Amino acid sequence: MDKQKGILLESGTNELEIVEFGIGKNRFGINVIKVKEILHPQPVTKIPHSHPSVEGIIEIRGEVVPVVDVADALGFEASEKPEQDKFILTEFNQTKIVFHVHTVTQIHRISWEQIEKPNKMYQGLDTQVTGVIKMEEDMLLLMDLEKIVADINPETSLRVNQLKELGERERSNKKILIAEDSGLLRVLLQETLEEAGYHQAFIAEDGKEAFDQLSAIVENGEAIEDEYQLVITDIEMPRMDGHHFTRLVKEHPKLQHLPVIIFSSLITDDLRHKGEVVGADAQVSKPEIVELVKLIDQYVL
Repeated sequence: MDKQKGILLESGTNELEIVEFGIGKNRFGINVIKVKEILHPQPVTKIPHSHPSVEGIIEIRGEVVPVVDVADALGFEASEKPEQDKFILTEFNQTKIVFHVHTVTQIHRISWEQIEKPNKMYQGLDTQVTGVIKMEEDMLLLMDLEKIVADINPETSLRVNQLKELGERERSNKKILIAEDSGLLRVLLQETLEEAGYHQAFIAEDGKEAFDQLSAIVENGEAIEDEYQLVITDIEMPRMDGHHFTRLVKEHPKLQHLPVIIFSSLITDDLRHKGEVVGADAQVSKPEIVELVKLIDQYVL
């Protein structure tokens, strides 16, 4: 699987590779960057009183890893041929988790421009889908693994009470732009920054919307630092990912001095250099909200 990762996202090309998997007749995709290995099912040790979607735990090369039944988490029927199922070993948010799926079929190399945001008519804040991938004759649903994990264990998501360790905070009039495609995380980020004293946090639903907004400001002859003093961006977003967005900001002569912090589940030792290549001022892994606030304090104009 490592060979498949190549230089994707290396220089903010706005491309990614998707692992296609199936639950029943439904087709889904996840970012190959999160996938460590595809495994055949193996015996699972059940855990008493665990969440219904958690099958139990398995040992992978000396490491104990939880197994999540994706069909159960999505409210779908169980596999008709469990002996042919697959385990997908993933790593994100600095955690390894196995996702039990029915099939794993192929890898697609696509552009984030091919991924549309889910329409508000059929999704809300609690959706487990972050995008609709348009293929030649069909479509895949981009799965939000973080949302599935947060539903099972809310402790893995952003928690405002973590900020108590920072002590009393003064109110700041600094304006922050947040590029984040998850509706739930947008709300949590705004609430968290409000608690940290940054009460002027504004939202863009993906990298393209954020860059268009920044570009419009300077094209109108305004100084960007008068409107925004810092940007926080996710990496995985429809239409334009955070690496490509960051590269465009840092290559723009009137935007390049604007601090950009990448806040993503994909910040690992192996992937951190990708953000450095595109010029990010700082990077922090979700859900390390205290570290994020410390970086905002350090870099905000």
